[in-house]
Amino acid sequence: MIFVSGSSVREWEFLLAQHHPGGWEPVTSGESGAYVFRSADGSRFAKCVPAGQQDLLVQERDRVDWLSASGISGPGVLDWIADAGDGCLVTSAVHGVPADSVSAEALRQAWPSIAEAVRGLHALPAKDCPFTRDLEQMFATAQDVVARGAVNPDFLPVEQQQTPPAELLARLAEQVDRRLGQEAADMVVCHGDLCLPNIILDPGTLDFAGFIDLGRLGRADRYADIALLLANARETWNAESQAIAADDAFAGSYGITLDTGRQQFYLHLDPLTWG
Repeated sequence: MIFVSGSSVREWEFLLAQHHPGGWEPVTSGESGAYVFRSADGSRFAKCVPAGQQDLLVQERDRVDWLSASGISGPGVLDWIADAGDGCLVTSAVHGVPADSVSAEALRQAWPSIAEAVRGLHALPAKDCPFTRDLEQMFATAQDVVARGAVNPDFLPVEQQQTPPAELLARLAEQVDRRLGQEAADMVVCHGDLCLPNIILDPGTLDFAGFIDLGRLGRADRYADIALLLANARETWNAESQAIAADDAFAGSYGITLDTGRQQFYLHLDPLTWG
């Protein structure tokens, strides 16, 4: 089978149906020409990319495959279809609802289960993980994104959106040596994009069902995950008092005393790595 670079939604649907009959429907068209499809029966997802992006999708495929063998709930690789530089990753679906789609009350109920799942992911032996998203790599990515003028201001905290990204990066650079030391002493397996849409919950029990979107999974400081999760959850809580209580509850369930300095560092670095 030959993939055509820049294939349309209809072309991707047709090509997927040749390998996996039963019908496919588009979910989203991602950035830079990537498309995501769901099978008609809801049991599978497919992510398809044009030529030039296959390497990134290969990295995601390998991370999904590795995590599925670790005992942590998530998708499994069902198929890898590639030709002429284009590629398509077919995975099993994690059945449930994204954690960002539930109410504040439901998220509070799910919160201990989420904290336990994150703790379980971070407890995997980091030495056995072949992938990295360490601070050296993250900071180099941020330098590249900033140099290209590709920072999306909508990803930045509101109070930073009027500040030049180069200035934001310079502020972080002053802390890098100290954060590298902390990372070396506390390296874990991180999700890499641990926001609520990437956490699936059982709709009946609201227990954790699995992690999805694993393209950034790798060894890193645990706060690369914790900072993003707690900040993203604040968009669901109805009041600052609820957010503070949720942070405390997460720390208690996870078993950690939160380091606000490390939280802020990774929270401010992450938006500079997308672009």
